[in-house]
Amino acid sequence: MGDTGDHDTDHDTDHDTDHESVYDGLLGSGDSQWAFGTEFEDPLAGMDTAIPDGADATSLAQYCLMLGDDALIYAHRLSEWSSRAPDLEDDIALSNIALDLLGQARLLLTRAAAADPALVPTLPAGSPVPPEDALAFFREENAFRNVRLVEPDNGDFAVTIVRLLIFASHRLAILQRLAASTDAILAAIAVKGVRELTYHRDYAARWFLTLALGTDESRRRLLAALTVVWPYYGELSRTHPVERLVAGQGVGVDPATLTDEVDVLLGQVFGVSGVDRPDLPAVGPVSGGTGRDGRHTEAMGPLLAEMQVVARAHPNGRW
Repeated sequence: MGDTGDHDTDHDTDHDTDHESVYDGLLGSGDSQWAFGTEFEDPLAGMDTAIPDGADATSLAQYCLMLGDDALIYAHRLSEWSSRAPDLEDDIALSNIALDLLGQARLLLTRAAAADPALVPTLPAGSPVPPEDALAFFREENAFRNVRLVEPDNGDFAVTIVRLLIFASHRLAILQRLAASTDAILAAIAVKGVRELTYHRDYAARWFLTLALGTDESRRRLLAALTVVWPYYGELSRTHPVERLVAGQGVGVDPATLTDEVDVLLGQVFGVSGVDRPDLPAVGPVSGGTGRDGRHTEAMGPLLAEMQVVARAHPNGRW
């Protein structure tokens, strides 16, 4: 028994001196152990952020807020499916779609801040928060300019699929035209976004068809989902004065000009799926305005409270 004990002691000593812990490599050095580091580079670094000739800086910034907020709020909603989707493949797919939109949001909010720094909320002295994060986490609800379609709770999987199909189809049409924007940064964001939105739309369309032609229960849920989501569809094509102005300046896109194109695409999906186009009244304005005017649904407040709570509690924090 004594020999056995000596052997164990020798083994432990050899392990301590000759082998590092399997976790040592995770620590790295300096800031490398942190998932995102402690410093953030400007995502537009090296790009020409000059305002295009004939464009208005404030309107350009407000337009970027609109598109950025659409992506930011919907990314947050879709991220709620992480670990909760019907199966692992869809869990990963929805999480990746959320990440795509979050990436678009970051670029668009950064562009908004560069075009009009006055839009960025004032933070405590010494705060390391970059402008795009200040816009995401320190604005009040009425300062957000996203459409109301992206705000309500996810509902069941069918509701998510219907909402994603409508959102992605319309946003894809916007970005396809925005690729020709006179603002080089918006054009670059659009070119990358077109590839992402094409996948988002096709993913949702395939699932729409599967649910429509699947079981009686899946079809029932899909039709029920349409009654929940469709009333928000009309707001996507409602032109805000800022959208009209930037479209006239060659910077942005008037969403009303996309109505027929998006209707045709959705009609094709409905036709193949054997689903009638819903005939439902649109959600009306609130106090004369819509999401683009800072008028939001009851779901927006709790969403922002959850999304912003950590940043607001630690405005001088380094992550």
